[in-house]
Amino acid sequence: MMISVSFKSLLLAGLTCVSLTGAALAQNLFSVVVKVNDRVVTEYEVQQRQLFLRTLNAPGGGRDAVIEALIEDRLRMGAAQAAGLALTDEGTQAALAEFAARANMDTDSFVQALQDSGVSRETFRDYVVNGTLWREVVRARYGNLVQISEAEIDRALAAATAGSGLRVLVSEIILPLQQGNEQAAAQLAEDIAQITDQALFSQYAQRYSAAPSRGNGGRLDWQDISKLPASLRPILLGLAPGDVTDPLTIPGALALFQLRDITEVAGQSGQAADAALDYAVYSLANPARADQLRQSVDTCDDLYGAALGNPGETLLRQTTAPGEISSDIRGKLADLDADESVIMPRDDGVVLVMLCGRTALINQDTSREDMANSLRGARLEGYAATLLEQLRADARILWQ
Repeated sequence: MMISVSFKSLLLAGLTCVSLTGAALAQNLFSVVVKVNDRVVTEYEVQQRQLFLRTLNAPGGGRDAVIEALIEDRLRMGAAQAAGLALTDEGTQAALAEFAARANMDTDSFVQALQDSGVSRETFRDYVVNGTLWREVVRARYGNLVQISEAEIDRALAAATAGSGLRVLVSEIILPLQQGNEQAAAQLAEDIAQITDQALFSQYAQRYSAAPSRGNGGRLDWQDISKLPASLRPILLGLAPGDVTDPLTIPGALALFQLRDITEVAGQSGQAADAALDYAVYSLANPARADQLRQSVDTCDDLYGAALGNPGETLLRQTTAPGEISSDIRGKLADLDADESVIMPRDDGVVLVMLCGRTALINQDTSREDMANSLRGARLEGYAATLLEQLRADARILWQ
């Protein structure tokens, strides 16, 4: 929930207070608006949620949007109960305090400010507890399925360099969700998520996708990463070419994306964006041998095997700030991507220079744990959205 910077002052000044007047007062506050399985949503709850969101200066306060949100709350409550999850009194108090702290207030002051605007403590408590329990449901159900590899963290950290200069080449499959086909669509999406072959993904796109791109096998043109939805960026940056995202829920459909390639826009990278360069220099007396070596190694780690039995100075690998690298080597490294190499002449032979990786100025303070948490959170959000769609498809929702 985003809270505006002026939230506390708005609360205390009462500028967003909304009174129940006119037709609203005439309604039976405890009449049932909608039934969700064995749970009900009352008129009182609808009006309270509207007041709560307006007091927070948050979006989604329209009547229709609020009713939809309360329906989803009932679905989440049912899932938590089915999983045997509940918050202790201590857990509830901690969740309320954490929410109030976002406005730089303690719980009592926050509750009093809400009550001054007509919002009950119970409305606040139910909102926070429901969200907290739902996160626990998702973690319990899918936490073991979300494994972030070290390679994914490496790619995401490297790709964070000058994000506006990155472009991705992706293919898409959009599976429509219609009444009665939700489970079949979910199973098909899980099958597609296991694909690693680009040609096979395109075949599935041509057969099943509802997007206009199906005629092109789901293949899209190059996209600037900065122009994609923020929630999608870390997911794509954690993929290797050929990998497919987990099914992502969008309005009325499930979406899957396959990364075909990723590149950096010319002129957007360079020394100024690098805090350090990880590179290797392999010395050889025979130029012909250097070309053979270049063709036989794929990564910097492969050079260690090639250097076995040679003098220690044959292979030097180091991570150094650009300004500390000799200008001739630094100039060559500027044009290389990770695990690319170039052969440079020397008086006593040649050297093979290979770039192993870059550490960007904008991400050098980003810990691996932070990046892993970001990737994990993005994937759990996808699972959560899919689960909510399934719960809704299986629910009995009766409007009164």
